[in-house]
Amino acid sequence: MNYRKLGRTGLMVSEIGLGGEWLERHTTEECKAVIDCCEEQGINILDCWMSEPNVRSNIGKAIAGKREKWIIQGHIGSTWQKGQYVRTRDLAQVKPAFEDLLQRLGTDYIDLGMIHFVDKEEDWELAFHGPFLDYVKELKAAGTIRHIGMSTHNPAMAKKAAESGIVEMILFSVNPAFDMMPPNDDLDNYFAFDAYGDGLGGIDPQRSEVYQVCEGNGVGITVMKGYAGGRLFQAETSPFGVALTPVQCLHYALTRPAVCSVMVGYDTPEQVMEAVHYETATMEEKDYATVLAGAPRHAYMGQCTYCGHCKPCPVDIDIAMVNKYYDLATMQQSVPGSVKDHYRQMKVTAKDCIGCRSCESRCPFGVKITQRMAKTAALLDRLPLPQKRA
Repeated sequence: MNYRKLGRTGLMVSEIGLGGEWLERHTTEECKAVIDCCEEQGINILDCWMSEPNVRSNIGKAIAGKREKWIIQGHIGSTWQKGQYVRTRDLAQVKPAFEDLLQRLGTDYIDLGMIHFVDKEEDWELAFHGPFLDYVKELKAAGTIRHIGMSTHNPAMAKKAAESGIVEMILFSVNPAFDMMPPNDDLDNYFAFDAYGDGLGGIDPQRSEVYQVCEGNGVGITVMKGYAGGRLFQAETSPFGVALTPVQCLHYALTRPAVCSVMVGYDTPEQVMEAVHYETATMEEKDYATVLAGAPRHAYMGQCTYCGHCKPCPVDIDIAMVNKYYDLATMQQSVPGSVKDHYRQMKVTAKDCIGCRSCESRCPFGVKITQRMAKTAALLDRLPLPQKRA
């Protein structure tokens, strides 16, 4: 395993890390098997943004007696309320949630105290101008967190963090698909693969600037969504129309300026080994550029690209957004809490579809939108699928 200095934190982190989200769907024994395998392979950094109590406890049991071997990214502002994940800056919820994280992980400190999920300007204002930031600084002064970090999907917010003088490292979403997309203050647009409609045009200049600013300011980057939720592994779901391998995705991320480690989600020890293979892979195995250079401009017939041609909807459903949430929800065996959270915030959802099909007449890719609305309602609105018409 190779190690890199995480910017001005000075911490030496393994190039391949452990992103804990997928552990939510596993037993205590299964979590321990994955974490033990990570440790055996030299992985020394893990990210725990999840607020669900059981997964926190399972991680804590797996690292018990070995806390000093791990660099932990623990998130501040990720809470568990009434049986579900809620992101908040309300200290009445934030403080007990962070104390719960410490207790369940069996530690009295967190190496990287992450200001959780800042993607919009209003998020920034709440997190960085008021009592929330005061609390974070108090934690650092007390040694309860050793360094201040921040997680974001938005390059505009990442740049602000890198220039703030407060944030020492960021957890940022990086993969060859996302890097083609311009900044947006809406998380969901980072999954809007219609950005490639005019072909593969290279890294968006503003995302490229983030890497350069981070490198220049000594702000290290750890990576989330390096595999785009697995979407890049199949030609049918990749926006490029070609499949990439885990090693190619890892190499792409690890060749960006300031990137130090990729937080990979694992279901099994075998998947750990698949990622760790990066360290011994040949340059031919790592070569993503040749694959992308030969990719077709489009591979979207029958697949929603979130282009928005389906608008307007008579009941004002944001069809592209609903389709994004459906695709994100079905990429994994269970629906991620963050997807549920964002979907619930929509004023009009798939359940409100009246089945007029006017949207389908405008779709350039022949997507059967009405069917997708029904499937989304069944999955995310918990409604039964409608009976087929006679």
